[in-house]
Amino acid sequence: MKNIVKNTLAAAAILSILPVLSFAESKSIYGGDNRKEYFQLDAAQKALADSTVSLWKSASVEALNPGGVKLKTINFGDRLNLCPGEKFREQPIGAFCSGALVGPDLIMTAGHCIKTDAQCKDTKFVFGYNVGGEGAEATTALPSGNVYGCAKVVKRFLAGEPNSANPTGQNLGADYALVQLDRKVAGRKPLAVNRGTKLKNGDGIFVVGHPVGLPLKLADDARVRDFSKVGYFTADLDTFGGNSGSPVFNTRTKKIEGILVRGDEDFIDSPAGCTTMATYEQTGGRGEDVTKISELASFIPKLAGEKSAEIEIMQVEAPAIDLGTARPLELSGEVAFD
Repeated sequence: MKNIVKNTLAAAAILSILPVLSFAESKSIYGGDNRKEYFQLDAAQKALADSTVSLWKSASVEALNPGGVKLKTINFGDRLNLCPGEKFREQPIGAFCSGALVGPDLIMTAGHCIKTDAQCKDTKFVFGYNVGGEGAEATTALPSGNVYGCAKVVKRFLAGEPNSANPTGQNLGADYALVQLDRKVAGRKPLAVNRGTKLKNGDGIFVVGHPVGLPLKLADDARVRDFSKVGYFTADLDTFGGNSGSPVFNTRTKKIEGILVRGDEDFIDSPAGCTTMATYEQTGGRGEDVTKISELASFIPKLAGEKSAEIEIMQVEAPAIDLGTARPLELSGEVAFD
């Protein structure tokens, strides 16, 4: 996902509407292109996708009269001078990053997507930007209720910034942000994160987000390559700039295992004078980097089901306590947000 927007294509009129897509590094296709549209997903996958969000500059979300909003977009193929036949060539782009709902009013994304409180206040978080049916146009006119503003940045970390703690000799690391929205999200459920067993090399994963600012896509049939990195792991996910902040799920548990943040080259120049997507063998390329969810799980409030499970475990496994001499057990672990 490296420098996909070439200066020769960056017309001033376009840049006045769309932000530069947010990339720490590039991302790309490994093996076959496994990206799917929203309407192609099964019910369980759609439930996860419904709680995935796109990030837009405020100026790119236009209020309509008498109601609703219109997303300001531009044609993907025109923007990047894509070669004929490139996948999704005629679709719109406009979102600059992706994110996931992990609390009633809490969004998880990449730290390089939201760098300051001021930038956060100038960002709109939009649900429902997708293609809803075979042959349908992308949904760019949405109810106002699908759009949320930023109240504040709750927690943020980006390895490599001043004062960030990295192991000696490691330039890369964790990259995340948690944003409190201006109100609780209606009609969508917070997504569960994995607080337990660690992934292993070879485990199956998939990602949901907005590659290149396109309508929502799910990319599956990917696996963990190297889980040994400090703060992140690498995988062969089919992702691009704009996927930054996308939740990465465990194929088996459907829980979030991390945040997509970096990767390989996105696009290359074709001998024909147009731009094509960079592709690699399934085991080739540098791989895509995913911030481990363990880096920020303690800042994410636990869901009701998680708390019930903990209580049940303690009732079954905890030794007897003499309340006459011991301090009463306090169930904690939820993070409180003002």
